Amino acid sequence: MQRAFWLSFITAAAIYLTMALWSVPFIADQAAGQAPFDMRPMGYSLSDAKGFLGALTEDGRAFYLDVQQKLDIAYPALLGLALVLGLQLALRPPWGTVFGLVALMATAADYFENHIVAGMLQTPLADLDSTTVQVASFLTMSKSLGHMTCFVALLLGASTHLMRRALR
Repeated sequence: MQRAFWLSFITAAAIYLTMALWSVPFIADQAAGQAPFDMRPMGYSLSDAKGFLGALTEDGRAFYLDVQQKLDIAYPALLGLALVLGLQLALRPPWGTVFGLVALMATAADYFENHIVAGMLQTPLADLDSTTVQVASFLTMSKSLGHMTCFVALLLGASTHLMRRALR
């Protein structure tokens, strides 16, 4: 299980770094410096979404739909797997399972978010509606909160595990 954790963690981290250092900055550059929807952990309003989509160039839109969305197919699954395995290794029962379920819900929210964002990127600006944006924003915030909660639990669990080991 440790080997699977490290493999999924390192692969997820490599994809995240690719997005953080290349694809997300490219999209932001193509949108007059505005962050893509995925990178707004506090969510966004209809006005924010229209502002971003209005500023996004056609090249930026195509890149977001093609490159970024493809990277974001593998990343949520790998991150979810790494979190579930890491939480099982670092936390005592039942907490590994409880936080593992949070990780799975965050992963599901990430996939639903990606699907709705793809739809928003293909919707004419005048047709973008508040309900779609609210759902996408809620999913972005849910994904972010779920992942952050799991990262904190994983760090605390791993720290506790290492401290116990050192005291033996």
